[in-house]
Amino acid sequence: MIIRTLESGAKRTRRRDNDLRRTDRGGIASAHLAWVSDAGPDTRLDLNGKGPEMTDLLTLPLNALHEELGGKMVPFAGYAMPVQYPTGLMAEHLHVREKAGLFDVSHMGQILLPLSADAALEGLVPADVLGLKNGRQRYGLFTNDSGGVLDDLMIARRADDLFLVVNAACKDQDIAHLKAHIDGVQPVTDRALLALQGPLAGAAFAKLVPAVADMKFMDVVQTDWNGTELWISRSGYTGEDGFEISVPNDQAEGLARALLDIEDVLPIGLGARDSLRMEAGMPLYGQDLTTEISPVEAGVTFGINKARRTGGDREGGFPGADRILTEMTDGAPRRRVGLRPEGRAPMRAGVPIFDAAEGGAEVGVVTSGGFGPSIGAPIAMGLINSTVPEDATLYGEVRGKRLPASQVELPFHKPDYKR
Repeated sequence: MIIRTLESGAKRTRRRDNDLRRTDRGGIASAHLAWVSDAGPDTRLDLNGKGPEMTDLLTLPLNALHEELGGKMVPFAGYAMPVQYPTGLMAEHLHVREKAGLFDVSHMGQILLPLSADAALEGLVPADVLGLKNGRQRYGLFTNDSGGVLDDLMIARRADDLFLVVNAACKDQDIAHLKAHIDGVQPVTDRALLALQGPLAGAAFAKLVPAVADMKFMDVVQTDWNGTELWISRSGYTGEDGFEISVPNDQAEGLARALLDIEDVLPIGLGARDSLRMEAGMPLYGQDLTTEISPVEAGVTFGINKARRTGGDREGGFPGADRILTEMTDGAPRRRVGLRPEGRAPMRAGVPIFDAAEGGAEVGVVTSGGFGPSIGAPIAMGLINSTVPEDATLYGEVRGKRLPASQVELPFHKPDYKR
């Protein structure tokens, strides 16, 4: 049934997908390199499956299923991972916006901490961990002494522990960082991680696990499915309603097949995950967030909770607090902005940004960019000098030619979460 669904989807979308891939239309040409979610610095993914050799790579618990489904496997953050399936990147993206898609994100790091480590964890992140209620999670940032970001993560408080999810390329350094400051750090290595995302994700998942119907955005639960304990959060990285589901490795394929047997659910690769998060204005570590970019510059001050801000009950006390809190009060030297390039040519990460079509000054750089399938046009995010007027037209230099782009508010696609 799963294969039949994929084949019919491919036939329905082949003509549109091929048309949108043409470079002269600004599509996501297979010849282009695309930066993909959770890559971290210096991790590129080739839509052709070329680039680094497919040797000595770690495999995911669902590797055989990805191959059965026709997933195009490519090297990514040390793993062999599916970038797309036969339906094609464009169709996958739009399916998540309209229905529900299943992502395998088992490469990401899962970590348990004792509940007693909440105060120590606050010494590493500007989040309010002490005030996090049981059954809830929040966004966090590992900051460094200079006020940059080592990684971003999710922090959940459960009945017996704290559960963290960190980015794939950073997980080894994150675990070492935690162990240097906290006792009882327990990496989770026997569980896969799936993400079910899209406006119909709630209805689809409730067919298997009725308890999720009552969950709100950022709720977390531990519940049973066919005798297996699932760790579930209502969250994701697409700008849509959805869930992230931790499941034991030996039960992951059964759960994935059960979800994919639901009519509205299709498998989705990392390529669409990247375009979905860009449309949602979500930063990618290694591009929009780095050790040199502060949370204020990156526009993620929602990860700095009230209790940790100037005048809060537990003001500061995290690495880089002096710079970060000063920038929150006085402003940062740079800001992350949304960009809408004119025409159809995309502006990708690394493109320099100027304040004039000719001459002028270099005022920033594109940190993420590509084609927005839901927008029907190229989109990008950039880090620019804060002195640049908000209504100024900017120019990205693509292959020696400066192309105009308008500054726009983020996100490009309004998120739709269950509050």
